Amino acid sequence: MKRTNYSFPTLIFLFICISQSASAENRIIDLWKNVKDMHSAESVMFMTKPEHPDGTAVIICPGGSYHHLGILNEGYSSARWFNSQGVTTFVLRYRVAEGGFHHPSQLQDIQRAIQLVRENASLYGIDAGKVGTIGFSAGGHLVTMAGAFADTDNELEKLGIHTDVSLRPDFIMAIYPVVSMRDDIANLWSRKSLLGTNITEERKEKFSMEKQIPADMPPTYLLACRDDKIVDFENSVLLDKALTAENIPHRFAVYETGGHGFGMLNNSFMKRYHWNEDLKIWLQEQGFLL
Repeated sequence: MKRTNYSFPTLIFLFICISQSASAENRIIDLWKNVKDMHSAESVMFMTKPEHPDGTAVIICPGGSYHHLGILNEGYSSARWFNSQGVTTFVLRYRVAEGGFHHPSQLQDIQRAIQLVRENASLYGIDAGKVGTIGFSAGGHLVTMAGAFADTDNELEKLGIHTDVSLRPDFIMAIYPVVSMRDDIANLWSRKSLLGTNITEERKEKFSMEKQIPADMPPTYLLACRDDKIVDFENSVLLDKALTAENIPHRFAVYETGGHGFGMLNNSFMKRYHWNEDLKIWLQEQGFLL
């Protein structure tokens, strides 16, 4: 996947331009404002609210191997599509290895994002019981962690932050996701970026999400292409099997070709398959879209 670096001010400018052209309201939310020792300019959400919101909210986690973030092709483009469906979106700029951050920073950021979205549901005009997450590539691993670790790894409690809202998403969309940390199929760059130099067998096991799916995992939409050369297709096969074993409502959308990193841009993969239309049907079936 082609990587493009954008400075934080540039991302803010692009966000304002994109959101104003497609949204009734936009704002930038600092995740750690006024939290002692946790303020980081890198941890923000870019919120866009459609003109006719239906109450559903989606936190968008771009990929980038836990090293950098594909904010434009997987973040802002996804926000525009969800806005067109009446969904309020929050593009999450979570901390990554490029800035010197490893676990638990990423899990802290997504749990904090879920907390703030739920606690401010009335302010944002959303239903606190319809807060989902979508993640691409490494972002797919992150949103799966958010579903699996909400009870067992409450990073906010460790920081002394207490909340009465659930940190588990109501639904999850994992798109060509990183799943396993197993040596033979792991995306090694993602693994190193997430875990740093502390890559023990125990940590490989813990962060291999196919081994961590709980019985109360949220409904999940999973998508992968068999010819993915960046993240081995077997990652998604294992996650599908784990979800099936726990009887988790889910859909596994498989494409023979398409590779990796297409996001929701109007590219050749989108023109051929219109994969977001299948996602729309699933969201309607689950009761999260009208």
